[in-house]
Amino acid sequence: MTSNPTAQGILVLNSGSSSLKYQLLDFTGQVRAHGLIERIEAGSAVGDHASSDYASAIDGVLDSLPADVTVVGVGHRVVHGGFYKEAKLLTPEVIGEIERLCALAPLHNPPALEGIRASMRRRPGVPHVAVFDTAFHATMPPRAYRYAISEALYQENNGELRRYGAHGTSHAYMARRVQELHAHPLKRIITLHLGNGASAAAILDGVSVDTSMGFTPLEGLVMGTRSGDIDAGLVMWLSQKYGPDNINAILNKQSGLKGMSGLSNDLRDLHAAGTPEAQLALDVMVYRLIKYVGAYTAALGGLDALVFTGGIGENDAVVRAQVIAGLHFFGLVLDEEANNVRGQERRITTANSLPAYVIPANEEGEIARQVREVAGI
Repeated sequence: MTSNPTAQGILVLNSGSSSLKYQLLDFTGQVRAHGLIERIEAGSAVGDHASSDYASAIDGVLDSLPADVTVVGVGHRVVHGGFYKEAKLLTPEVIGEIERLCALAPLHNPPALEGIRASMRRRPGVPHVAVFDTAFHATMPPRAYRYAISEALYQENNGELRRYGAHGTSHAYMARRVQELHAHPLKRIITLHLGNGASAAAILDGVSVDTSMGFTPLEGLVMGTRSGDIDAGLVMWLSQKYGPDNINAILNKQSGLKGMSGLSNDLRDLHAAGTPEAQLALDVMVYRLIKYVGAYTAALGGLDALVFTGGIGENDAVVRAQVIAGLHFFGLVLDEEANNVRGQERRITTANSLPAYVIPANEEGEIARQVREVAGI
């Protein structure tokens, strides 16, 4: 009698600022296990395998994985990868660099390190790979990533006072997937990851040449609770009036859709509210989106496809319609029936229009793909 063969799989771990998300994907891309543990740092975790620290949470996850899938690689989402341009096999040197970058991503890199160390202790015999949110955008040219600060200040800080971007794994997946969906090669693509956090990317021949987030994820588009682009002079004024310790809360947690509407960061609430403040918040968000797509079309020298993803990008037909209407002069014509969709992959413009697509996010699948590529499995 022979035992049943087991499938091979990649475990994807996303250790957030207070949570742990995981997926186990087999080599066909099928999700064989998944879960979410929240409020870990508060010592009152809820969800699957609730634990009071990341090591215990990962122990619970690993102990619960199905017996018919053999984990042959582990992928770790890491928000800040500095100058790394691709996913990296985790070595002491790479772990040290992630640790050094904690100062640039204090809410995200430290828990990612905890997750890395805990899982490497439990699965020492398989390759562990860090997949960085910033890596896809590391191809940006200096004209896109440099701030207009003095060269002396830039060099004094080891070239780290620059724009890095984020959501790179999502933008990379959209750029690759839209090429698979479209009948003809696409050279100039603009991708929009729209959720509570939001960013746009300009992609030329599969390479990121600009993105809306900057030194931190605060720059760029209007987001759920983040202001996006704002005059640095206003930041200094706010700091003088309300104190520097309050700036982070004001701009990261009390601004954006929630701050402007005085109601919520959830677009469903804003659509239903019908208040002038809610409508203004929506108008500012859409206007900023249209401006960025217009600017990136100019930077790319034209546009071949527009892609929407994220909680808003995938599910809010009204926002998509307003963005496309604002870009009609580029040759975008909405197919209203096709656009009436939530969370489904499809083209939403007419056959004779410049193409625009909805592509549901699949960051875990993209991380698993990169793990296999880097580890050669």
